[in-house]
Parts: sequence; structure tokens; C-alpha cells
Amino acid sequence: MNWLEHLPVLPIILPLVAGSLLLFMPQSRTVLRPSIALFSTLGQVAVAAYMLYRLVVPQPGLLEHGVEVYVLGGWVAPFGIVLVVDRLSALMLALGAAIALPVHVYSLARWDRVGVHYHSMLQFLLMGLNGAFLTGDLFNLFVFFEILLAASYGLLMHGSNAVRVKAGLHYVAVNLTSSLIFLIGVALMYGAAGTLNLADLGARWAELPPADRTVFEAGVGVLGVAFLIKAGIWPLNFWLPSTYTAASPPAAAMFAILTKVGVYAMLRLGSLLSQPEAPAPFSGPWLFYGTVATMWFGIVGMLAARQLSRLVAFYVIVSSGTLLSVFALGITSAVAPALLYLIASVPAGTAFFLIAGMTERLRVNGGVETMAPQPTTYSAFMAGDPQEAELAENELEEVGVAIPAALAFLGMAFVICVILTTGLPPLVGFLAKFSLVSVLLGPAMDESSLDAWLLIVSLLATGFAGLVALTSRGIRSFWFSGRITPRLRIIEAAPVAFLVLLCVTMTVVAGPIMEYLDLAADWLHQPDAYIRAVIPAEEASL
Repeated sequence: MNWLEHLPVLPIILPLVAGSLLLFMPQSRTVLRPSIALFSTLGQVAVAAYMLYRLVVPQPGLLEHGVEVYVLGGWVAPFGIVLVVDRLSALMLALGAAIALPVHVYSLARWDRVGVHYHSMLQFLLMGLNGAFLTGDLFNLFVFFEILLAASYGLLMHGSNAVRVKAGLHYVAVNLTSSLIFLIGVALMYGAAGTLNLADLGARWAELPPADRTVFEAGVGVLGVAFLIKAGIWPLNFWLPSTYTAASPPAAAMFAILTKVGVYAMLRLGSLLSQPEAPAPFSGPWLFYGTVATMWFGIVGMLAARQLSRLVAFYVIVSSGTLLSVFALGITSAVAPALLYLIASVPAGTAFFLIAGMTERLRVNGGVETMAPQPTTYSAFMAGDPQEAELAENELEEVGVAIPAALAFLGMAFVICVILTTGLPPLVGFLAKFSLVSVLLGPAMDESSLDAWLLIVSLLATGFAGLVALTSRGIRSFWFSGRITPRLRIIEAAPVAFLVLLCVTMTVVAGPIMEYLDLAADWLHQPDAYIRAVIPAEEASL
């Protein structure tokens, strides 16, 4: 048997095994624990890169239209559990791995030692993330959602202090509520259709009797609310800015992709439930105007934010609103540019959270160096010792060699991230927005000119507001007369440099990337092809 046939399950198995091993390993193994987590993350990067390569350069064994189905236990769909690798899931898998590696390296400077089980929680979060992108049925999507959320609870409150605990409790309450809503939606859909396999749902739902179809559509609507909460759409995103601001920099950086899991779920399920006689459920005016309102909510938040990390949190909201507004508009040719915006915005947001952790390490008050308030260690918080609780995260022994010209590096990285997030030329963020505007000025004008103009104005406004807010924040950070240059380590600077170079590389090879994204967008608009690939013909006829 060819071992390459088992590649689709490795992104789930690798972090599961590594995270489980690390749970039972003593905290004193300060070298072995990060090494195991690093090898697991590198393995996920390698697997994701190879699966992406197999779809870029078709290999023997791939099914029709470039999709690979992994059947667990030999039980074919819709009766068994399947993992599906197509162009969209492989892209998201590679994106998650690409940000997980620099986040892991960055955390080795100090952040993984301010509490316990950091590496285990990060691995379990990756397991849930990878599983959500690969799963072929709705119930396992719920399971993987819960795995990544449970891990994110621990990462958020890692190195606990009062601010993180308060934000963490809100975050847990909101996500438990959304999980309950998710489960209710799944139950309604299963009760009406008798299946939870995504491909089988796409094949059956349009032929349901009127009574069952009403229940099914109600379940889809309930499920959509859960996805919108997880995607951070207004007015369901009140929890996000405070949560992302309170989290440690590596945790917040990893959270930059979590809202996109909700976006991915809506895009995947919406494409499969889209039939000629039954339009896609996650589209239309109600979603479009809600997502445009999300963009403007993010604009106001960016202009009002006084911390860089909070400003970036509102940028995450803007990016989710931008993506879902494009998908809700229902313009087929706009999907590929939106996917380009997705893969550009996530690394940029991740890098910005890491930069925020470095620029806000030391603050200045009247020209006098002062330590920024930092979360206390986990043990101090749990013990309630006020003297021990005064230990700041930055007082931990750092790892690595300090870099020269730290302020110059931070300033250059900050400027590049501003260009990426605001959509200024010449980087990939500009290419993505320019492509979107070009499409909206073309076919979209013939179908819905008012909505298209509203989205164009909103896109331009988000870029302008981001430029104003980030420029103001940059002036206060880098041109203030009494600034203090923080001491940076190579192990902190290298991950930021990697993410910036990743975005620059995407700019250079934007042509081939757009060809791949065009194929991915075409595949999303062929639900019958996905269904035929996942469900054997003899099973579909039953």
C-alpha cells in the first residue's frame, strides 16, 4: 500500500500525538517539549505543502477535478467518515501551517514559559483547525470546532491575569453559546435530511418534501448564526476586540485565522447547498448588508483604538466582513480575488499581532522608561501570592541573540504590514483589492449596481481608515521623542520577517496564485462534481 494515500489524515494525527505526548511530559523538559512541538509543526507544513503541490501539479491517484477523498475504516460516504482534500481545503491547510510555524518559533523567546501546557494547547488548536478544513461531514466539523475552541480557551488565558481571565470568561461564554446554536442547527438538518455528510446533504436537500425542507432550511439558518458568531460578524462580534487584545501576542497571532474558519464553513456549505433550483443559503441582502455593516464597525473601531493590538483586532473584523460581503453578493468572478484577499490578510494580521507584542513591550511616560503592564505567571495567579504576582512576563530569561538596529527592523516591518493591510501598492493586498474592485466595476454593475458601489466605497473606506489609524499609531510608537528601543531577539524577529517575506513572495508569484484560485473558485461552483467525487455512484443511487 502506498503510504502517500494516508497523507490527508496526517495533519490531524501529527498534532494529536504531539499534543498528547506533551501533556504527560514534565514541564522541566524545557528543550525536549518545544522540540517535539516544532517537529510536529514542521511535519504539518511539509504535508500541507505537498498536498498543495499535488493539486497544482496533478498526480496519479487524484480523482476527477482535483479532489482526493480519504475513507476512514473503509466505510465509504455517506455512511462512513471521509476527509476531503480539494483546492480550497488544501489552500486553507497550507495557510494555517504557514502561520503556525512562525507563531511557534516566536513563542519560544518567553511566551511558552509563562504558564503550563502551551505547546499542547497550540498542537490541539492545530488539530481542530486542520480537521475543520478537511472533514467531509457536518458533525465532525462540529467536533473539530470544539477541539480548536477548547484549545483556544487555554491559549487565551495562558499566563493568566485579571484582564485575560475577564476576556476569557466572555470568550468562553460566547463560544459555548455558539456551539449550542451549532448543535441545534445540526440536529434540525439531520432530522430533516437523515444525513450529515456534506456531499449527501448537497445531493438530497433540494428534493426533500416541503415539510422536511422547511425544517432543513431552519436548521441551515440556525447553523448560519453559529458560523457568523465564529466569523466575528456584527453585531455578534462584541467579544472579539477585547479578547484578541487581552491575549498574549502569539495567541492573538494564531487567533487571526480562527474567524476565517467560520468564513470557510459558510463558503463550503453554501457552495454545496447551491443548486440551480435552490440558490445558496448564505447569500442575499440580509447577509450582504450585515457584512458591510461589519466593515464600517471595524472602521470606527480602528479609528478609535489606542492600542496597536486592539487596532489589529478590528482589522480582523474588517477582513471577515470583506470576505463574507463578497460571497454574499453572489458574483462568481469575485470569489478568486476574495480568496487572494484571504491568503494575504491572514499572514499580515498574524505579523501585526507579533509586532504589537514587541512595540508595546516598553512604554514611555514623560520620557521615563516604564514597564508596560504585563500578565503574571500562571503559578502566581493560581497561588494568589501578591509578591510573586508582580513578576512580569518580560522578566523571564529570554532565548536567543539580540538583533542590532531593532527599531529600524520594527519600523520597516510595521510599514510593510501597513501597506499589506490597507491595500496600498505594490504588495499582494493591493492586488487583491484591485482585482475585487475590477470585478465589481464589471459584471457586478449589471446585476446589482447599488450593492456593488456600496461594497467598493466600503473597501476604499477600510483602506483609508486603516492608513489613518495605523499611521497615527506608528508616529506615536516610532517618532515619539522619549521612545525606548526594546531589546529584540532573532527568535522574535525571524518569524515576523518570514511572514513579511511570505506576503512579498505572494506578490511576486501572484499570476500563478490567481490561476490556482480561479480553479478553486470554479470548483466551488460545481457542487455536483464534489458530490460525485465523495459519494460513489452505487451509494448515491440508494
